[in-house]
Parts: sequence; structure tokens; C-alpha cells
Amino acid sequence: MKNKILLIDDEQNIIKVMKTILESEGFYVKTADSKQKAISILQKENFDIILCDYRLPDGTGIEILEFFRGFNRTTPFIIITAYGSINGAVEAMKKGATHYVAKPIDADNLIQIINFHISKRETDEIKENQFHGIIGKSKRMKELFREISIVANSESSVLLEGESGTGKELIARAIHKLSKRKNEPFVAINCSAIPFELFENELFGHEKGAFTGALAKKIGKFELVGHGTLFLDEISEMPVMIQAKLLRVLQEKEFYRLGGTELIPVKCRIISATNKDLEKLVEEEKFREDLFYRINVIHIKIPPLRERKEDIPLLAKHFLTKFNQINSKDIYEIDDTAMEALINYHWPGNVRELENAIERAVVMCTSDRIKPEHLPKRIINKQAEKDLPQIDSTNLLEIEKRVILKVLEEEDWNQTRSAKRLGISRKQLRTKMKNLGIIPKEV
Repeated sequence: MKNKILLIDDEQNIIKVMKTILESEGFYVKTADSKQKAISILQKENFDIILCDYRLPDGTGIEILEFFRGFNRTTPFIIITAYGSINGAVEAMKKGATHYVAKPIDADNLIQIINFHISKRETDEIKENQFHGIIGKSKRMKELFREISIVANSESSVLLEGESGTGKELIARAIHKLSKRKNEPFVAINCSAIPFELFENELFGHEKGAFTGALAKKIGKFELVGHGTLFLDEISEMPVMIQAKLLRVLQEKEFYRLGGTELIPVKCRIISATNKDLEKLVEEEKFREDLFYRINVIHIKIPPLRERKEDIPLLAKHFLTKFNQINSKDIYEIDDTAMEALINYHWPGNVRELENAIERAVVMCTSDRIKPEHLPKRIINKQAEKDLPQIDSTNLLEIEKRVILKVLEEEDWNQTRSAKRLGISRKQLRTKMKNLGIIPKEV
């Protein structure tokens, strides 16, 4: 979505020039030429930035600022002052203005100021919707955060179920951080990455001389974690023989190192994770039923990214900031078309795939804005398929009309930008609109 700006000034030439400049930068701009009109608009609509002249025919920008701050304390409010009115600008800052610029307006400087405040607002939004490293503002994620908070202080085993890339380890770490064990170790084991012959050794350790090559005692993960949290990721990949040994350890709360005679107590909490349906694996006798019930005391289902699309812009901006810093870049925005492609993509790799897509886009982008061509082709191809009209008995002229109407709507009926997207001149677009019976819409 385009960032919305309300431009308040009584000089029509300034309004016309500034509106053109701001729209060319991708902003949606609404204008008001008086205090009364500005207040009326602010009572009905929300904006991302307010640009307001200090002097107006029926009042001042300070009066509008005081009215606005009465119900909105956060939206950036920038005062425009004439040369020599610095005292008025200082007064505005004391009353809650975010910034001020002097006339004549330096357009490049103003754009930089606007982008700074929009970026800061987006950073603040990410912080507000971040829960121990997990980002989300959708209803599904807020429910998940609530679940994590409730189960964290219990001692029960937790099973996290979610597709690959949904952030199961992040959630396990959040549970640990919120628990009484937060000052103890968090140890993660990826069960799909351990060779069968090393599994038991990895979990329980061994004594010196326990087998050929055991030249020294090794501490296993169960002992290493102590009173902390042991995270068993992809537990569905654990061999059945090891499942039996793990079950016994969880039941008896003690174990021997390989080749050892000393019983070692289990003091940790277990959090397991799977990207498969364990109940189905139990039915297929590929996972032990008794172990399933032991690790599945509390079950948390993690939604895939396609089921929480409203989180995609927030996550994309978070990753944009992250990879800007890593790559020493200053890309301030993902344009509307690219963001639409991100939202409409089905994300089989979930948040991890989105992170990789934004990393690639940041590396490939040579301007200050990410566009569709910077994204992986699979994402753009899906968007292109979605944009194609459904063809049945519809003739070619009707298809052309639908495509032109769609682009005009997306560009707020700006014919110059629409023509550029369609790859034709503005004159050709106007001719096609006339021939197809498309009536220009007043903006």
C-alpha cells in the first residue's frame, strides 16, 4: 500500500508542484488549502505523514497540530515555515511537531525527511509486534504468543507442529526465555542431521574406552543441558530404536553414559518439534505411540505464512532493514507491485523462504526501492499468473479493457504511470480508453 500524505497549504502553485513531486516518489497525496478543510479531512481519514504550512487564511498550522495531537500522538507532523519564521517552528516543535522545513522547499531534503520518518514508524511497528524475536500482528500470531506465555512457566513437555520454515526453534527459545529455566542452557538437537550410529552417543555421551576410538569421556546433550531446556527438532526423524531409549529416559528421569555405571539424573525440560503429522506416523507404526503421548503433553500448532498474509509486509520490512545493514545499503521501500507479489505468493518455505527472497532482492537492487524484477522469478511468475484474466468466451477487446482498468485502478487512475506500466504512450492509452468506453475517473 502507498504511504498517504496530507499536504496543507493555501498556495496553489506550491500544492501543485509538491503534489507532483511526492506522487512521482510513489506517495498518495491529498491536499487541503485551509485550516477548516484540513481538520475536516483529519476527522475522517488516517495519514502516514502530515505536511502543513505555518500560516493559513483561516488559522495556523499550530492550531491544526494541537487539534491533531489531541487524538493522534504518533503520526509525523511536519511544519512548513517561511524564511524568518523560526520562532514559529520552535513553538510547533514544543507542541508536538516532528520536524520543520523552511521555504523555499528543498524537495530532495523533504523527501529524505519523509522517508526517514516513515522508516522510523515502520521500525517502531516491528518492535511493537515482536514477541521474543517472533514477528507477527495477525490474529493467529497473537493467539500463538498468548499460548507461549501460558505454557512457558509449566514443567510439561511441549510439541511444536509446523511446516519447515515457520520458526519452530524461535518459538522453543521464546518458551525457554519466558520460563523459570531462562538462566539455564538452551540446547538444540536436529534429529534429522545425526547419523544413526551416533545418535545414542549424542544424547547420552560415553565413558573413556566405551568403544574403539573413545579416547576420552564425552558429555551428552542430556547432561550438558542440566536444568535447562532440551529442544529436539524434527523428532519424527529419530530412529525407532532410539525412540525406545528416549522413552525410558523420560519415564525414569535418569540414564547411563555409554559404557558407564553411574546413573545420571535428567533435570531438563523437553520441547520437541516436527514438520510431519506424528499421529499419522503412529498409525503407520513409524513413531512410537507411548513416546508420542510422553512428548505431546502440550501441543502448539504453528500457522504457515500463507495463513497469516497480513504479517508478510511487516516481516518483509524487518528483513529489508536486516539485510540493508548487512550489505551496507540504503533501500527504504518495497514498492506496491513487489509487495503485492509477496503477499499473493503461497510461500511453501514459509518465513525462511521470505527471508531468503528479501536478501536476494536487497543484493540485486541498485536503487533505493525494491521492485518486482529484484525478486525471485518464481514469485513474479505466480503474480503474473494471478493477474491474467480468466479466458472463456471473452473476446480480446474485453480482455484488453479488463487489463487496462486493473492497471488504472492500481495506479489511482494516474494515466502517465498506467501508460508506463502498460508499455504504451499516454496518448495511446487515452485512445484505447476512448475506444473501449473507459471513462476517466476524477482523482
